[in-house]
Amino acid sequence: MTTTTSTPAASDTASTAARRPGPPVPVRLLRRLAGVDAAVRWERPALLGLLAIAAALYVWDLAASGWANSFYSAAVQAGSVDWEAFFYGSSDASNSITVDKPPAALWIMALSVRLFGLSSWSILLPEALMGVATIAVVYATVRRAYAPQIALLAGGVLALTPVAALMFRFNNPDALLVLLLSLATYFVVRAIESGALRWVLLAGAMIGLGFLTKQLQAFLVLPVLAGVYLASAPGRWGRRILHALAALAAVVVSAGWWVAIVELVPADLRPYIGGSQTNSFLELTFGYNGLGRLTGDETGSVTGGLGGAAAGAGGMWGQTGILRLFEGEVGGQIAWLLPAALLLLVGALVVIGRARRGDPRRVVLLLMAGTLVVTGLAFSYMAGIFHAYYTVALAPALAGTIAIGAGLVWSRRSAWWARILLAVSVLVTGVWAWALLDRASSWLPWLKVVVLAIAIVAAVLVLMPPRGRGLATAAASAALTAALLAPAAYTLQTVTTAHEGSIVTAGPSVAGAMGGPGGGFGGGQGFGGGGQGFPGASQGGTGTSLPGLGGQGNGGVGGGQPPAGAQAPGAQNGTGQAGTGQAGTGQGVGAGAGGLLESSRVSARLSALLEKDAGDYRWVAAAIGSNSAAGYQLATGDPVMPIGGFNGSDPSPTLAQFQTYVDQGAIHYFIAGGVGRSNGGSDASSQIEQWVEETFTATTVDGVTLYDLTRPTS
Repeated sequence: MTTTTSTPAASDTASTAARRPGPPVPVRLLRRLAGVDAAVRWERPALLGLLAIAAALYVWDLAASGWANSFYSAAVQAGSVDWEAFFYGSSDASNSITVDKPPAALWIMALSVRLFGLSSWSILLPEALMGVATIAVVYATVRRAYAPQIALLAGGVLALTPVAALMFRFNNPDALLVLLLSLATYFVVRAIESGALRWVLLAGAMIGLGFLTKQLQAFLVLPVLAGVYLASAPGRWGRRILHALAALAAVVVSAGWWVAIVELVPADLRPYIGGSQTNSFLELTFGYNGLGRLTGDETGSVTGGLGGAAAGAGGMWGQTGILRLFEGEVGGQIAWLLPAALLLLVGALVVIGRARRGDPRRVVLLLMAGTLVVTGLAFSYMAGIFHAYYTVALAPALAGTIAIGAGLVWSRRSAWWARILLAVSVLVTGVWAWALLDRASSWLPWLKVVVLAIAIVAAVLVLMPPRGRGLATAAASAALTAALLAPAAYTLQTVTTAHEGSIVTAGPSVAGAMGGPGGGFGGGQGFGGGGQGFPGASQGGTGTSLPGLGGQGNGGVGGGQPPAGAQAPGAQNGTGQAGTGQAGTGQGVGAGAGGLLESSRVSARLSALLEKDAGDYRWVAAAIGSNSAAGYQLATGDPVMPIGGFNGSDPSPTLAQFQTYVDQGAIHYFIAGGVGRSNGGSDASSQIEQWVEETFTATTVDGVTLYDLTRPTS
């Protein structure tokens, strides 16, 4: 019998190849975004590994932070049950007042809560995913012009930046803002490559959405994006200018539609615009959240009057100047690689030299470095409210600049000047890491010695002329370890630590911190419980006090009532002495009216009292200040009116309006305490509190004073 062997037909082979699974969709998308047709064999798993590590860092034990920033969590809760509150970004579902920011970040979190239910996890998960997406966008941006090693290094540096790990696990608007600005940068790169109008319009739309996230801060990058595009895009000047104007139109349209609706809807048909004194979003934009941040003139804020007298020319938010990003607690957030980035930027510009106008290497470098310099200078000299976590806006640009600079200079290491620059950069980074770690001297005291020792070894290896792959690998490994070990340790400390309140910082407590350990004022947990003033604001948690900030507090501060399984931080009773600014005692209490920066702690008995007959009232309670109200709202799930907005200094409601609500039976309880008037803002909250005290009888439940507004004193 004859046996025949058949050979597969060409069509069968092609069919088998067609059925063979390709790379995962996210990887194919990233490769397309990065302009890589055939990735290096190791690049795909390396990229997946980077994104997986970042996801693990940002998602790990999210619920440990409880409600995180209760001010925004309460607004998310409101938006998850009421579409009007969703649209406007109201603090409560009965739409008395909005938060003091546009609502774009709240929209995403509220949709997550509608999908998964109300919990700290559902509120914080979108921020974690935004962090992973930002790393992917930075990788894609750098990869369009540089080798995979440089793009992956940029993504890795971003993932290990402490302030990025903090804010991608927190519910402030900054996570969305950073993602949108990173996307705008990517789209400008694509626009310069192709000259296509659609990429310019997309870039403008991202800036507009950034405005709906954090207002004028999104515009800090506009000079950089527009300048690099006009200088580098293909075509004649007239065409480039028209494209830039089209991008500006995209900014106006993508941001202006919401602003137009808010401004055109009659004031009595929408919630009050929090943070403004005239119920105007435009006033909020150009005042409290706009030029006031630069000049320090912020009516209704906590800045005014306290600044120059209390803490020098920089006010209570720290000394302004070119060194601001390196000082106090700010340095540990972002500045680990900043000196090296500036040094290597010079070397990178030398390497690129006089490249053609649209050279993609120079385009990406100028976009990254320009954003770093312009935004860094704005933060350094702004005289208004400044918090250390703002510096997360620098993280993508810093990561891209340091990676590109190191990669370009490393490619010229056969030249003596390049080796010297690399060695100096490594040594400066090691010495600077020693200085930053020394500010937290009680935390891992051995780490600074290890980092400096590795930096010295790395500098010696880098100085040696290239003699084979082994020496190059050893030098590069030592240099990367010396540069990233300290910020990586800070990042790990950050992701394993719960963060709650309005002011948070990455890493351990440091000496000379602007806001004390944990980023607050007054013994490390924010302003003490609000009574008749700001109880004991100690600077840096060391007992140094800001004069004139004392006041008898009658309530503790803590993290509101956290979700099940989350541990509330220790409360403070805010017993600072009137007028002295002495720090509070830090003694824990079972419940209390929140202060300016922390939400209320709510006992089970008090929560049950507020929830009783809740359906009969528009608001189950009213409290002065948004953070004070937020704790009660999150504990009960029912609307609580935040009188006066965040600082308690907005004229919402007026005394007459509040009296009308009480006459209508719309509010059940008034909760005493909270915060009051600040920096020339409205004193309506003080008038309301005085009227309530004169008209209704006080009762105390678990240390909290409240008044039943349905039962006036006879």
